[in-house]
Amino acid sequence: MTDHEKHIKELRKRAMRLPMNPGVYIMHDKTGKIIYIGKAKALKNRVSQYFGSEKNHDKKVRRMVANVEYFEYILTDSEFEALVLECSLIKQHMPKYNILLKDDKGYHYIKVTAGPWPRISEAKQIADDGARYIGPYVSSWATKQSVDEALKIFKLPTCTRKFPQDIGKARPCLNYYIKQCCAPCRGKISEEEYNEGVAEAIDFLRGGSAQCVRQLTQKMEEAAEAMEFERAARIRDRLAAIKRMGDRQKVVATRVPEQDVIALAQGAGTSCFEVFRFLDGRLCDRETFLVGETGNPKAARGEFIERYYSMRDRVPPRICLDGVAEGMELLRDWLSQKAGRKVVLSVPQKGEQAKLVEMCRNNAAEQVAQATGRTVREASALDELGRLLGMEKPPIYIESYDISNLAGSENVAGMVVFENGRPLKSAYRKFKIKTVEGQDDYASMHEVMERRIREYFDAQGKNISDGFGRLPDLILLDGGQGQVSAVKPVLEAAGLQIPLFGMVKDDKHRTRAIAFDGGEIAIHSNRKAFTLVSSIQEEVHRFAIGYHRQTRKKSTISSTLTSIEGIGPSRAKALLRHFKMITAIKNADLEELCAVPGMTKPAAQKVYDSFHPEAEKS
Repeated sequence: MTDHEKHIKELRKRAMRLPMNPGVYIMHDKTGKIIYIGKAKALKNRVSQYFGSEKNHDKKVRRMVANVEYFEYILTDSEFEALVLECSLIKQHMPKYNILLKDDKGYHYIKVTAGPWPRISEAKQIADDGARYIGPYVSSWATKQSVDEALKIFKLPTCTRKFPQDIGKARPCLNYYIKQCCAPCRGKISEEEYNEGVAEAIDFLRGGSAQCVRQLTQKMEEAAEAMEFERAARIRDRLAAIKRMGDRQKVVATRVPEQDVIALAQGAGTSCFEVFRFLDGRLCDRETFLVGETGNPKAARGEFIERYYSMRDRVPPRICLDGVAEGMELLRDWLSQKAGRKVVLSVPQKGEQAKLVEMCRNNAAEQVAQATGRTVREASALDELGRLLGMEKPPIYIESYDISNLAGSENVAGMVVFENGRPLKSAYRKFKIKTVEGQDDYASMHEVMERRIREYFDAQGKNISDGFGRLPDLILLDGGQGQVSAVKPVLEAAGLQIPLFGMVKDDKHRTRAIAFDGGEIAIHSNRKAFTLVSSIQEEVHRFAIGYHRQTRKKSTISSTLTSIEGIGPSRAKALLRHFKMITAIKNADLEELCAVPGMTKPAAQKVYDSFHPEAEKS
């Protein structure tokens, strides 16, 4: 037993002596620094779990436990008090292994530059530059969105050109041609007209679209009465642009006046929480938090809600989640107390709210994709597949198996690996079936999985963490319930809990459903997951068929050689190893054939005569 194992054993002994009371536990490293703070309904049960079998922990927890030197605890009268104390201590100590969120909610401003041809932009702070600053606003996202809307509606420039000195010096940029800029650089708009547009944009930013529409409508009517038809048409176009922008915003509107929507997307080593905040039924703010590896999604959601609302004064009456959070009732009570009114925590399954959650999750998946170098489609497909199969988190590392034979002969199997939704060809493996005679795909699949699991346990003794030394997050077999039933006992006997499913094809050899031990899951309605599973099934089939053809070809060549008198399997193999191709053996002279290990001169002569019958006759 190593020193580390002895230390963990001692920590477990101490944990088993803890009381079954609610409280907060505090983990310290060798320097005495606090590295994790947690709460528990029963301290003994919760803390002792950390120092049990590593198989029950994800990577994040294993790393934390490996750094624990000692722990301490504080008893509380209730689990609710433990939650409040935990939030306070985490805010105070910011432990490394807790989910920590950077609060970037500073003030933001709308900047209007001084002088002729003013520009409108977003600013994080007020500078002493003579510009006019409107604000402050709390939300950076909302401020930027409002500025972008105003610039598009009133066709104001976003380029770096300076006016009036750059007027007429270059062609207009793309924004002019897509009708999103009035292009002062062309010299076709007067400074007076430009300033009028800026003034209207500021009114729009200050008063909102409804007030701006009323003001512009009045101006349009006045211009029409004064027979200023060109100006009236320009105002009409601005009103139409405001309406188009409003229609676009209805996509992210909701009948619930005030609520937050929270979704989690997990990737390899990186996770993201996305928060959509709705006020007056309209998306008013959006926040993104990249938090590294989170492990169990239920625990991660619960911890995130604690951290997030510890940083926020405003708690909405409704919070929609993309999945169940750990301790939802406790969190509901805590949030209700903090808000001074009832707060509802829900996981919507259908309707408008479910669509909002899905949109929030897709945005989180995009952030993960950008952080990990994946495409949004890959990240979303893995997330969708994981939820479809009832997995706690997306399957980052997938292994898939297929059997290939011809009427039971040359029985082989192929294994392909998909990591982060992409083929990992360096991890592909080939198996030649050794214990099964004839065509028995179930028994063949059973043998392949036994050999693969055996390789995994052998690799553990050699400290190998790649290839067979790594267990997959998901196993997909090419076949239905029969294949799943044949392989499931192998995993159970090894004590491994790896999600196992089959990939079922229809009569046109297209992926139809996912099979498990007891039924099937239709996947056609889950488009991203369907595309990913279809790709995996096609790839493993291609790989297994390719290996089978290669084996048959070698077998045919080998039988051609063994039909020659004096050439058995060993000499046939030696010839193929030496010359690589049958053509090279045919073109070899007697001396070259004799040079092959294991060949005698009479045997070499027989091979030469077999390929040169005319020489034998002469």
